[in-house]
Amino acid sequence: MKNISTILVIGFLTWFMSTQVSANNAMKHTAEAMEHAGQALAHGEDGHAEVLKKHAQRSLKHAMDAEEAHANSYHHVKEGVKHIEEAIKKADMDQPAEGAEHMRKAIKHLDTSTE
Repeated sequence: MKNISTILVIGFLTWFMSTQVSANNAMKHTAEAMEHAGQALAHGEDGHAEVLKKHAQRSLKHAMDAEEAHANSYHHVKEGVKHIEEAIKKADMDQPAEGAEHMRKAIKHLDTSTE
């Protein structure tokens, strides 16, 4: 039992640290989107339509990448939570094999949420 607890703690810490990488990726895209949005605004105010367009397009790309990173992470974390809840139910019903299968799926979703 002690080994299982240790494995769970290590697994959780690994997952937590990797989610920080995913969050940083989304934050990086958000920062880039804001940077280009500011440039687009400045050039628009100066009457430079082509440069405004160039920066607006870059801003849009980064904003969409940030949106995708956040949405993908949220979906997989939500699915991971569902499988963890199911694993607990299976454990309560003395069905460890089924519970383990749900944990396997939860780990896969949580891992995918960090990509």
